[in-house]
Amino acid sequence: MCRSNRGTVSGYFLAGRFMFWFPVGASLFASNIGSEHFIGLAGSGAAAGIGVGSFEINALIILQITGWVFLPVFIASRVCTLPEFMFKRFGGQRIRTYLAVLSLILYIFTKISVNLYSGALFIQQAIKWNLYVSVVILLAMTSICTVTGGLAAVIYTDTLQFFVMIIGAGIVAVKALMEMGTYSEFQQRYMEAVPSKLIPNSTCGLPDKSSWQLLRSWDDPNLPWLGFILGQTPASIWYWCADQMMVQRLLASKSLSHAQGGTLMAGYMKVLPLFFIVMPGMVSRVLFPDEVACVVPEECYKYCQSEVSCSNTAYAKLVMELMPSGLRGLMIAVMLAALMSDLSSIFNSSSTLFTMDIWPQIRKKPNVRELLLVGRVFVIVMVVISFLWIPVIQQLQGGQLYTYIQSVAAYLAPPIAAVYILAILWTRTNEKGAFWGLMLGGLVGLSRMILDYTFPEPPCGMPETRPLILRKVHYMYFAAILFWITTLVTVVTSLMTDPPDPKSLIRTTYWTRFNQSDREDDKENLELKPPQKPLVEYQGDYTEELLEKKLPCSTGEEELPRRQSSSNFILQQVRVFYRWFCGYDQAPTTESQEAEFYSHLKSVMSLKQSRCEKVTLHIFLVTVLALAVAIFVFFSLPVHLTPSNTTTTLP
Repeated sequence: MCRSNRGTVSGYFLAGRFMFWFPVGASLFASNIGSEHFIGLAGSGAAAGIGVGSFEINALIILQITGWVFLPVFIASRVCTLPEFMFKRFGGQRIRTYLAVLSLILYIFTKISVNLYSGALFIQQAIKWNLYVSVVILLAMTSICTVTGGLAAVIYTDTLQFFVMIIGAGIVAVKALMEMGTYSEFQQRYMEAVPSKLIPNSTCGLPDKSSWQLLRSWDDPNLPWLGFILGQTPASIWYWCADQMMVQRLLASKSLSHAQGGTLMAGYMKVLPLFFIVMPGMVSRVLFPDEVACVVPEECYKYCQSEVSCSNTAYAKLVMELMPSGLRGLMIAVMLAALMSDLSSIFNSSSTLFTMDIWPQIRKKPNVRELLLVGRVFVIVMVVISFLWIPVIQQLQGGQLYTYIQSVAAYLAPPIAAVYILAILWTRTNEKGAFWGLMLGGLVGLSRMILDYTFPEPPCGMPETRPLILRKVHYMYFAAILFWITTLVTVVTSLMTDPPDPKSLIRTTYWTRFNQSDREDDKENLELKPPQKPLVEYQGDYTEELLEKKLPCSTGEEELPRRQSSSNFILQQVRVFYRWFCGYDQAPTTESQEAEFYSHLKSVMSLKQSRCEKVTLHIFLVTVLALAVAIFVFFSLPVHLTPSNTTTTLP
């Protein structure tokens, strides 16, 4: 709260763009790995094997696309939010407003409520608190951090919590894997982890024969390799390349080199969840097959009050049963760190989107102080909405929380990814093409999502009665179809209508990112506008700059009495505290400070990089991409193990 300039738009929403690569990378990782990852990844690992880890390795690759393709354009275009970038790229407000509103909806559906539910679920399992009491306490702590400190406080907190998560999850992973013996023994024991009570004449509750493969056959019901590459990749591009929460951390970097260093660091760290979260979830199934792998509805309800599945309790069960008391306390701290880092990032990004993209359309030409106040108030609004959505999450997540998140993203994110890719890489894309591509893609995706929740997948062992499109078209294949529908509509509409104004292409495409020509809309950039002069105390009253010159108020008197009443003194102290709390007294106050601050902003936006920086970054880039390919190849090779068909529990 105290480190950064919180009295300007850039200071509050982008940490003044002074962050170096390490906290940027740590914040990227911590903002992504929320409590839903510990609960969801471990739960999916327990239910279906290591395949869910492919999402994390894929993210490693997409992160580098963000740093080397998308990010240079976003920085050069001099924007605070990604909908603002679309406004500068295409002109008009309708795409900007649509994307801002859709992003807020996605935050509620796939991030905030899921985080709250998963974090509270862990606390409920660990210390037997009521689910909703846990949520209220967590929301209170997180919102205080976010409202007061802005993005700088969020990033510094994320950096601390990054170490807490890595150390805590690492200890759990090592202790859990030691229980399994060798890797081959672990593989065999997982395939034999079957609950004692099964559904007759079905394979429900038996581990899948491809449980130890990251990428599986093209028709696999859980993770088809072709659907993953063609369909999941667009959804990941939205999340890492075109989502405000992720990109905002990178925009806070002090230079392009530090931003790319942040994506590299986060990329290397994305290898860890496969070993630190997914595999411990699989260990939990081996150790507690009756509870974690239950399939009989009555048994599941007895263990976790859910008739669908108890796989989401895998990580909490492992921690509470395997860890000694001191380490159990550490893991509660880890879960709180994961939850708070993710939530604070989402709240900050949500307030940025609403404040910079939606509020100026409600209130024309708002001043800086109004924007900062609106941003803080909107955090509270998002907290309330998220709390109300939790009961819905309990019903919709279907036993595998992480799969719920990915499916919602697959229905809504591919059109956004398609339009951003075309906007940055194809200069012929115009506003009409982008708009109608988004509209049609959004309508098709929403239709599938409504169908999916109207006709939920039947429990294992029950007859399949869903419509054909739900039975035969995996959500990843649907995401691929949706991506190409949007791309086709955008391309055809753009070619049939007038080309974009050449002025709108200045610094808004990959090919024009170094163009230093002036743009008219840069003059309206609130980040580059000098902050207002702070209010100055004078004789117990507050006026504008007139009082800075020690001129008397226009009261008809020569001079006001200097002695203040006690009530005025208290009011004065409240106002002083308010200005400090909101950071208004930290704005640059002298011309030299303002010049230095805005000179730094323009230097960041110039994309300058030294030769040494480029060479070093490219060496690490090649290394991290090679690591991702090696992991995919090694863990996708067929493993010849036989699922157990016994109905007894292992000792």
